[in-house]
Amino acid sequence: MPIVALSTETTDWVSRFADEVIEESERRAPGKPVVVASGLSPSGPIHLGNLREVMTPHLVADEIRRRGREVRHLISWDDYDRYRKVPAGVAGADESWSEHIGKPLTSVPAPAGSPYPNWAEHFKAAMIESLGELGVEFDGISQTAQYTSGAYREQILHAMRHRGDIDAVLAQYRTKPKAQAKKSQQKPVDEAEIEAAEGSGAASEDDGSSGSAGYFPYKPYCGNCEKDFTTVTSYADNTTELTYACTACGFSETVRLNEFNRGKLVWKVDWPMRWAYEGVIFEPSGVDHSSPGSSFQVGGQIVGIFGGKQPIGPMYAFVGISGMAKMSSSRGGVPTPADALKIMEPQLLRWLYARRRPNQSFKIAFDQEIQRLYDEWDKLDAKVADGSALPADVAAHSRAVRTAAGELPKTPRPMPYRTLASVADITAGHEDQALRILSELDPDKPLGSLDEVRPRYAKAEAWINTHVPADQRTIVREEPDVELLKSLDEASQQSIRLLLDGLAEHWSLDGLTHLVYGVPKVQAGFPADATPKELPPEIKTAQRAFFAQLYHLLVGRDTGPRLPTLLLAVGQERVRRLLGE
Repeated sequence: MPIVALSTETTDWVSRFADEVIEESERRAPGKPVVVASGLSPSGPIHLGNLREVMTPHLVADEIRRRGREVRHLISWDDYDRYRKVPAGVAGADESWSEHIGKPLTSVPAPAGSPYPNWAEHFKAAMIESLGELGVEFDGISQTAQYTSGAYREQILHAMRHRGDIDAVLAQYRTKPKAQAKKSQQKPVDEAEIEAAEGSGAASEDDGSSGSAGYFPYKPYCGNCEKDFTTVTSYADNTTELTYACTACGFSETVRLNEFNRGKLVWKVDWPMRWAYEGVIFEPSGVDHSSPGSSFQVGGQIVGIFGGKQPIGPMYAFVGISGMAKMSSSRGGVPTPADALKIMEPQLLRWLYARRRPNQSFKIAFDQEIQRLYDEWDKLDAKVADGSALPADVAAHSRAVRTAAGELPKTPRPMPYRTLASVADITAGHEDQALRILSELDPDKPLGSLDEVRPRYAKAEAWINTHVPADQRTIVREEPDVELLKSLDEASQQSIRLLLDGLAEHWSLDGLTHLVYGVPKVQAGFPADATPKELPPEIKTAQRAFFAQLYHLLVGRDTGPRLPTLLLAVGQERVRRLLGE
């Protein structure tokens, strides 16, 4: 049964866009399904920045579905694009793949060892699996299939007939970067703006070939070497005879474009052609596509040549990774949705995209920050449950945990991520030990199986094993540090005695938390349950010193997992032995 629409009182960005899209769809195509779109190029690993291209329209489409409207979310796989370079860091691919530069992505061999038939399918497969886990419903369109089947034949012939009109639009922008350069001599310009303009302007994106025969918005793939290093040397509108020459291998041939399917419209013409062909109402674009002279801006003028209208949709900002620069597929090593889903549940990843407006940049944490994000998520979950969350936060939470089709699978007992990570760290894969520790966290409701804390426990374990440096992993001492124990002064010995005396009575997560924070208070003459307002500042200093002392005695470092979790993990008997009892 479909989920009902969220309350109109919610003021989140998704609801506002859904309102606009429905209104625009009724104006353009009344009674027809609403069409939203994304475009992804499987030229390499499809990273978490690319995911915003999908999540933005997905969230809007899902809200429209919640309202009982029919909607199609198209994902165009730009797998007929040319192979431009060998991405860095792709396992099974080396510089020998550079011999395929210029071919369609579906004609490039997959990385060595891949079960997929070509380069494009290899990278599409991982993304499709991740989108399934994230609950993203979509209709995939292979541009290779569209072009090679002749689906766009009439659009191609139309573009060739109107090549003069297309060229006139593009010509307005071909000198823009130079004009900007002159302007920058008079007035300082932000470097990021220059980079965006030059990186997406008409001068840097292929907009067709101009030669002695004129301008052509169509580029054939060579019939001999399959590459697109081709130049159209003549074209006859009445017969559609097209002659091209390949500069890579010297091959030349004449074909009839009304029956030839081995080529494609150049990007700045291809994109608006598809807007018209599919009747797209909503499609976001990255900041690199939205600067003056870029494909989205130019496409807004070219789409009219195909009898269509430009979609509405926001410019979306970059997505970063904690500790990493702006993502680029060509740099290699950039995290993908699959990488994120190994260490976080789908709900958390959906929430990160849902809670920020598209024009707001944000970072996804693969470092220690992931623990804070999970704490924030769990607090929101509790507020939603008790009715104290703000309406916009309720909306973002709802979009994270469910789609119009229903709830996403979730962890039955979602214990704190940082606790699960600490247990996974300490137990190093021993499931029976992990189950014992986690059961002792809440003795009144012990776990019957680790399945109760999965998949969250598995995600936390993966994070510990793949993203925490070896020198930060927790290794509990095998034997007591006799020399350190002998060197302790009387006050330190007393604090350890207070801890040991209280272990049995306080052996639970809450109990041990109360105990370890309470020892320095009791030593200073205050009640163990005294609040920070009732205590002098020196108590915090004493607590930090006490904690560091315990870490040294237990794990040989001055920091580690939260002490209550660590004590439970080590076990009473071993704690007593390591602390000199």
